[in-house]
Amino acid sequence: MKAANDFETNQRTSGLTIGLLGGSFDPPHAGHVHITRWALRLLDLDQVWWLVAVGNPLKERQPAPLAARMTEASKVMRHPRVIVSDLEERLGTRRTATTIEKLKGKFPATNFVWLMGSDNLVEVHRWERWRAIFEQVPVAVLFRPTCRASAFSSIASRVHSRSYVARNKARLLPGMKPPAWTLLSIPLHSASSSALRSGS
Repeated sequence: MKAANDFETNQRTSGLTIGLLGGSFDPPHAGHVHITRWALRLLDLDQVWWLVAVGNPLKERQPAPLAARMTEASKVMRHPRVIVSDLEERLGTRRTATTIEKLKGKFPATNFVWLMGSDNLVEVHRWERWRAIFEQVPVAVLFRPTCRASAFSSIASRVHSRSYVARNKARLLPGMKPPAWTLLSIPLHSASSSALRSGS
């Protein structure tokens, strides 16, 4: 796993296809690792960047301190093509759409793909400027244990039904002009941050 400070010194991202997995990672767990590894495999990604968020504007309870979550994420996610990053803190962004805008400006020759679990697809319409996410980058949604049916019936999936990409064409997704999104069924993993926090 590469260190977060590589962003300041390593600009060799031109032409790469990079998946962005954002979240609180409170705490980071095997489920996050699981979808990261499958995304690398199914989408032919060169790298995945974990974007460890400063906070979660949709939740009253805010996560543990960023430094602590970064440390834990670096322990959990060990892969040579995965970078654990506090880029949102350094970019000064708190909303996904704005983070993507700034990353595309900072790395104009990089192909980004937004990664999310299907549980996030169900509620992404509550995110500020959520449509701008789909308009800026291709989006790959990976099935989570409890959200198979609700993912396809979500507001976001209905709004973008015409830009859906079938699984058999998923490897082409990173090179497609947005909006373009796919829903990938992967072996399910039961780990969740909320369950780990509650001790259940």
